[in-house]
Amino acid sequence: MPLNDYQQPVGEPMEGWCTRPWPERVTMQGRFCRLEPLDGVAHAEDLWLAWQHAEDGRDWTWLPVGPFEDAEGFRQHLNAAAGSSDARHYAVIDLVSNRAVGSLALMRIDPANGVMEVGYVTFSPLLRRSPLSTEAHFLLMKYAFDQLGYRRYEWRCDSLNAPSRRAAERLGFRFEGIFRQAVVYKGRTRDTAWFSLIDAEWPAVRSALERWLAADNFDQQGIQQQSLASLRG
Repeated sequence: MPLNDYQQPVGEPMEGWCTRPWPERVTMQGRFCRLEPLDGVAHAEDLWLAWQHAEDGRDWTWLPVGPFEDAEGFRQHLNAAAGSSDARHYAVIDLVSNRAVGSLALMRIDPANGVMEVGYVTFSPLLRRSPLSTEAHFLLMKYAFDQLGYRRYEWRCDSLNAPSRRAAERLGFRFEGIFRQAVVYKGRTRDTAWFSLIDAEWPAVRSALERWLAADNFDQQGIQQQSLASLRG
């Protein structure tokens, strides 16, 4: 532990650290999907049709928006997201159908400290619990750490959102705690569960994700041979 001139413990020095770049409107290519900048015109029809496969509106319960009653309201939401000045939204494109099946965003972007959060994860039934969903997150993680050089990548959710908490842990995020009464949304209070992944942990997480997404980890029916948890050890 470093000590300053007063013999007080201080953080490790960050020699050579500089402000990181702001995420750009780039396309990220994977084996199952690609991420491309969200476009309220180009992606609205695909995403609206993808959400018609949902039985009800439960997938929007823990999101600050939705569910949407009609295509026009949904389109307006996408236009607002695509034009956001403080978040970068990306559409998830299924490479088999070449259609948008979900979206997610980089948000709470702090270039000076190298911190950002993945959020607004809206994965339709056509994407959830498939290699596409894992690869979509992997592509965004790679962009944040390997290309932009960020040092902390966050995941926050309603503490009652068990599926989101399981997803964070499966992907390699570490639970940091609960911020009590942190948010008011949709007329109710929210305790927020915080997770993070830092640059020192990323190489091991990246290796496990690469091995899980590899072609030889899936049989001819597309069933995984090894779980992500087992590959992460």
